[in-house]
Amino acid sequence: MELLKGKVALITGAARGIGKQIALKFAEEGADIAFTDLVIDEIAEQTKQELEVFGVRVLAIASNAADFAQTHDTVQQVMDTFGRIDILVNNAGITKDGLMLRMSEAQWDAVLTVNLKSAFNFIHAVSPVMLRQRGGSIINISSIVGVHGNAGQCNYSASKAGMIGLAKSIAAELGPKGVRANVVAPGFILTDMTQQLPPDVLKQWESKIPMRRGGTPAEVAKVCTFLASDLASYVSGQVILVDGGMGM
Repeated sequence: MELLKGKVALITGAARGIGKQIALKFAEEGADIAFTDLVIDEIAEQTKQELEVFGVRVLAIASNAADFAQTHDTVQQVMDTFGRIDILVNNAGITKDGLMLRMSEAQWDAVLTVNLKSAFNFIHAVSPVMLRQRGGSIINISSIVGVHGNAGQCNYSASKAGMIGLAKSIAAELGPKGVRANVVAPGFILTDMTQQLPPDVLKQWESKIPMRRGGTPAEVAKVCTFLASDLASYVSGQVILVDGGMGM
C-alpha cells in the first residue's frame, strides 16, 4: 500500500541531502512532489529525474525560501500545477557556526532568516490552502541542537528551537480545522558534510550515541513519511528526535 497516494507534498531545499531523501521516500509512497532549491541546477534536475522514476508528477522550482513574496509565488505555482497541497516540509537551512563572542550580526541574521523565517513564509502561504481543504500535515525539520543547544551554534540552535515553537503554535491554531504540525529533530546524520569529518572526530561523535552510529537521511525520511501520512492522523504538536538515543 502506498501511504501517500493521492497527496501532494511541497518540500523546501530538497535538491540534495536530507530533503532529497524525504522527497524520494514520499514519491516511493505515491505522493506528487514539488520541491524547491535556490537554483534548479544539474543536481536539482538529477533529483527531479530520480523522483519521476516512481511514476509521480514532479515540479522543481527555483525559489528563495527566505523571501516572503517568492514563497507565496511558489505556493501559487504548486497550486496551479497540482490543485492542492497536503504536505509541507520546511527543510531549507544553512549553518554559519561560531562562538558567540566572535559571531557577527550578519552570521546571526543569515541563519535566522534562512532557517526560521523561511518556515514562517511557507506556513503563511500554505495555511489558507490547507484550511480550505480542512486538512494537511506541516513538518518542520529542526535539529537535536534546537532541543539541547550546542556551543558554537547559538544562531543555528536558536533558529531550530524557533521552528519547534512555531510548529507547536501552528498545531494549536490550525488543529481545529484538521491541520497537523509536527517537528522532526535529527541528531548526528551521515551526510556529505559529516562524511568529510576526520575518522577520529566521527568516532568521538559515535561514542556519544547509544546506538553507536550516525543516522542516515533515509531514516529521517521514514519518520517524516509517518507524520505526513494518515497513520499519524492524531499526532500533532510533537517533536520526534531521530538521533539514536543521543538526546535522552
